[in-house]
Amino acid sequence: MGSTFAFSGHVLLDTRHMLAEGPTYDSATDTAWWFDILGRTLTEHELTTGRTTVHPLPVMGSVLAFIDPGRQLLASDQGLFLRDAATGELTLHTVLEPDRPDNRSNDGRVHPSGALWIGTMGRTAATGAGAIYHVAGTTVTKLYDAVSIPNSICFSPDGTIGYFTDTRVNKLMQVALDPTSGLPIAPPSVLVDGTGEDGGFDGSVCDGEGTIWNARWGVGAVDRYDASGQHMARYLVPARQTTCPAFIGRDAGRMLVTSATENLDEAGLAADPLGGRVFDLGISVKGKFDPKFRL
Repeated sequence: MGSTFAFSGHVLLDTRHMLAEGPTYDSATDTAWWFDILGRTLTEHELTTGRTTVHPLPVMGSVLAFIDPGRQLLASDQGLFLRDAATGELTLHTVLEPDRPDNRSNDGRVHPSGALWIGTMGRTAATGAGAIYHVAGTTVTKLYDAVSIPNSICFSPDGTIGYFTDTRVNKLMQVALDPTSGLPIAPPSVLVDGTGEDGGFDGSVCDGEGTIWNARWGVGAVDRYDASGQHMARYLVPARQTTCPAFIGRDAGRMLVTSATENLDEAGLAADPLGGRVFDLGISVKGKFDPKFRL
């Protein structure tokens, strides 16, 4: 295992979320975005000014992707919506699982081709209730079924490798992709086997060098792996339930990390006083920005 580094960052926003997830960043406006899935909010945080706007949602949103300066794609328990960036108005783009009303969206990310990978799961995390889908325009293709908690969806810089996990199984998977479509061209294989280890693989991002940064739920850390699955480093975070990293800053040179207080009782909240906050990890990274979703 690689070296472990103490937390050298700071709290980016001192708000306690139930389940902060799906962070992303818009370099055009120097703005970070993230959801509180259970709180049904979308937070817009301008890094330059510190100005923060919390947008209440009529759905349980989990992933935000950019389309153009005026529109965003929002994944939720009710399907995929086009979001007007100025007004917040939501227009249904396509449904994911009309036959599974007890499910919600979870982790997802846009592939370099412009297609979205999006995972779903049961609202109470029922075993095998969810799936992972590929969405190109309005065409929805199921990639993997019987997934309990889909996470770690990210892609190599050239789009030829996809990564994902079922946190309950706790194996970080890799799969060869067609870089022009983002569709698998071979069966997936295990990159990192976390069976028996502390914590679970949660959200991940892949940097410009092809290394994978994973938020480790239950440990309070972000782990870095190389493309062969070798553990390079662990960066501690002062919140045990870390959920997802994102590259921020106009050069993608910093890292934001979200966290959660989900399932913590009064004693658990007291023992994790910074749980649910959003952090700047305080390190320099060679990140890359997520591609735009292609309508």
